[in-house]
Amino acid sequence: MSECLFCKIARKEIPSAIVYEDDTLLAFKDIFPQAPVHLLIIPKTHCEGLGDLTPEAEAAAARVPHLAAKLAAEHGIQTSGWRLISNCGADGGQTVFHLHFHLLGGKPLGGKLCQ
Repeated sequence: MSECLFCKIARKEIPSAIVYEDDTLLAFKDIFPQAPVHLLIIPKTHCEGLGDLTPEAEAAAARVPHLAAKLAAEHGIQTSGWRLISNCGADGGQTVFHLHFHLLGGKPLGGKLCQ
């Protein structure tokens, strides 16, 4: 999708603080971090969310947990703990409708996930 914010970031039309990139995945720092480490991991191919997986997006998404663990280690939160979240749909808190995963850590995150 040409107007999708994350597609534009993946195409490098919008600058971002990229921490990882390969042929199918991109990870970058969230511009409104909710924790000391707050990275977004996206498939480069457009897919609105987990409920709309295409075969290409599914293959990329299957690699996300491994990449998240690697990035957690690189950012010094592997031992202290981290969280990996994908919000699905408006009621689930999704605001950008391009499949993405939040990698959060660097402070105690607590047990409460909703208000």
